[in-house]
Amino acid sequence: MEYVPESAAPLQVGKILCFQCGTPIEPNATNMCVACLRSHVDITEEIAKQNTLNMCKSCGRYAVPPSSWQVCALESKELLAVCLKRIKGLNHVRLVDAGFVWTEPHSRRVKVKLTVQKEVTQGAVLQQEFVIEFVVQTQMCDNCHRGEAKDFWRAVVQLRQKAEHKKTFYYLEQLILKHKAHARTVNIKQVPDGVDFFFPGRSDARKFLDFLVGIVPCRFKTSEQLLSHDANNNVFNYKYTFSVEIVPINKDDVVCLPRETAQQLGNFAELCICTRVTSVVTFIDPRTAQVTEMNGNSYWREPFRSICNQKRLSEFTVINVESLSDAEINSHGPQSDKHVVADIWVMKSSDLGKSDAPQYCTRSHLGHLLHPGDSVMGFDLANANVNEEHFEKYEKRQLKKDRLPDVILVKKVFADRNTRKRARQWKLRRLRKENGSVTDGSAEGNDYQDFLEDLEEDANFRQGVNIYKDPTAMPVDEDDQDEGVPKITLQEMLEGLNLAEEEEVMAVPAEEEESADVEIA
Repeated sequence: MEYVPESAAPLQVGKILCFQCGTPIEPNATNMCVACLRSHVDITEEIAKQNTLNMCKSCGRYAVPPSSWQVCALESKELLAVCLKRIKGLNHVRLVDAGFVWTEPHSRRVKVKLTVQKEVTQGAVLQQEFVIEFVVQTQMCDNCHRGEAKDFWRAVVQLRQKAEHKKTFYYLEQLILKHKAHARTVNIKQVPDGVDFFFPGRSDARKFLDFLVGIVPCRFKTSEQLLSHDANNNVFNYKYTFSVEIVPINKDDVVCLPRETAQQLGNFAELCICTRVTSVVTFIDPRTAQVTEMNGNSYWREPFRSICNQKRLSEFTVINVESLSDAEINSHGPQSDKHVVADIWVMKSSDLGKSDAPQYCTRSHLGHLLHPGDSVMGFDLANANVNEEHFEKYEKRQLKKDRLPDVILVKKVFADRNTRKRARQWKLRRLRKENGSVTDGSAEGNDYQDFLEDLEEDANFRQGVNIYKDPTAMPVDEDDQDEGVPKITLQEMLEGLNLAEEEEVMAVPAEEEESADVEIA
């Protein structure tokens, strides 16, 4: 016979009557039911049921205590956090839950439902739900206020380049847009020879200056102007100016390096062509296709200027092309794998049909592109009058050896400019800025067209540029297009601009840049 123990009987707690209303309840420290306890104790009496939210009417951001602004969507976690920070007295209770109560989006009312707990007596914890209503009031944030004032700034970055062509400025503009380096500016003003970027504080201007130093070879100077001085508190109020000067060398410029500089670059050729300007300046020797790079510090130790820019190039017609072997080139340094050295016979396109028109034979790095009958832009050195210190010294040495070339070929002409303009199916973004001077619009348009053509011709050059499809461009029949004309493929184009980007910048179609009034000067 087995012994079966008796199961323990469940512990039963007796109930008592609430001494206020007589409702049976479980015993507690107050001997009161929840309804009577709430009628006697209000744990939310120190919390304001009405509050305000400050929203900027220009940018749509909400004010976050103590002095910041934040972008928040309706009924988002970010907006809920902002509302909780605005509630006074919330530190006296324990927050259990919080959520939004739906309101009309245009009512300028935001309702938040809170659940809080608080110990009213020893061992008695009361939980209560209530709704706080926020009234949305509009005011301008500091950034928008400075932007509207346009003269309220504390630091300015004056970007300048003493050059006739603006290719480097256009390329720099695209890098600024891609990396959003202009996000903290309060105003951008176009001036002769450059652009002024205004910032609300010195730290913002310094960050932008560090960005410029990292992407283009330049030098800068700083200065400050005292606005006011509080002698009692020893507080000074300054305006800061950062003057930035970019190296005055652009892509496709013909330059003559100082003899000492050429020797420091590994006995590089003194007469060369600039092929690219990024964080360093890249040069190529047209006679050997040898390449070298120069940073900003090396340039400013012994500066020089170009002897011919793209505006002074002449058009030549190719008569014959003869490629050369490596033994005939006689190069002693690193060569470009994208160029082929060849002997090219050319004559000026304006002299075609003349029996006594001179022909020139020159050695060029464009042997992989040129064929008989092609057009090419070059520097007519034989008939040019160059006033440059380093070139005059170089010319005296070369005339003694009879090694001075008659023509320096710079770039191939693929098609008529208007034809390429009509076939362009893409566009670029442009900075919004204020015109501070009157400039020649036709010259600005020609410089911008040269920049767009460089983007089409050089795939490496457009790696740092965001290119967008232009839905307004007229479709072009592929049969009518010249196969030799370089084009930007559809895979390299982005779909378009989102609404946030369109508010910051303006996309200018490729065929309307001559009439646009927001170009970088």
